[in-house]
Amino acid sequence: MSVLSTLRHPIIAAPMAGGPSTPALVAAVSAAGGLGFLAAGMIDAERLAADVAEVRSRTDRPFGVNVFLPDPGDVDAAAVRAYAERLAPQAAERGVSLGEPVGGDDAYPEKMAALLADPVPVVSFVFGLPDRAAVRALRERGTEVWATVTRPDAATAAADLGVDAVVVQGTEAGGHRGGLPDDDDYALLPLLRLAASRCDRPLVAAGGIVDGPALAAVLAAGAAAGQLGTAFLRCPEAGSSPMHRAAVAGDAPTALTRAYTGRRARGVANDFLRQHDASAPTGYPQVLHLTRPLLAAARRDGDASVANLWAGQAHPLARELPAAEVVTEVSAGARAALAAAAVEWSARWD
Repeated sequence: MSVLSTLRHPIIAAPMAGGPSTPALVAAVSAAGGLGFLAAGMIDAERLAADVAEVRSRTDRPFGVNVFLPDPGDVDAAAVRAYAERLAPQAAERGVSLGEPVGGDDAYPEKMAALLADPVPVVSFVFGLPDRAAVRALRERGTEVWATVTRPDAATAAADLGVDAVVVQGTEAGGHRGGLPDDDDYALLPLLRLAASRCDRPLVAAGGIVDGPALAAVLAAGAAAGQLGTAFLRCPEAGSSPMHRAAVAGDAPTALTRAYTGRRARGVANDFLRQHDASAPTGYPQVLHLTRPLLAAARRDGDASVANLWAGQAHPLARELPAAEVVTEVSAGARAALAAAAVEWSARWD
């Protein structure tokens, strides 16, 4: 029996690296009948093991872990150096130095070893597709494997690898683009329908889903569940900063940018994004390491004009509620929307 088929509510808590996806949030979503996801990105294997243990201490319901795949792309070192020169005066104003723009694999081998040694119910991947050996090894240990895609042909490739489900991420989603390359701009509904036409695995829809009617729309379009991230950013269990929560509660527009990490990600538009987006090179994790001290200083100072404020396009709909209430209310709203649509169109057809 698949994990998706055991859920009381067709709601997945998107893994949000950098702090928001706390074990408390993950456990609350799973305990409420959805599926919570830990974000393994940008932490070490020891921290991941501790987070897994904490989730297990809080709930006996299934949960997942999301892993960043190493980026195989070449990086233009000269472009990264030019970007560093551009940002250096701004860092100096904060009294910090920019970080060293080094590469790295985000401790991928160590995290995979930990997940194979101590299996969890679901492991999902972003920034590309896992190799066939990783899929096989995880599944042999009883772990479901989910892949994240941002284009239709990647959904087919993921199914061919033998994954258990495919997360279909539209451009409306907050945070990083989950596929490779990261410049795909398929909106969720067209991508979902295109993926459904060529992929025989359950589809999890991600991107701009914050309330019940939006969840109803993707369920009607063929998704087995919706993956919500921004909807949980204002929950008390989330690790979002007060500055981030305030930005999500506002109505400012969002934009995709490489300015913060060298990979395109969607956040609430601010001065830093507008000033540096056009100059930011492709280069993850080099740009991420470069900007980290500057962004940490901005968060320390509570400066929303500089800090990255990841959020999806529908962020003004997010509410300040406990995570369990978000799960149950969005699910109930989806049922009501589907029922109302059926009644409306039945009356018209009759």
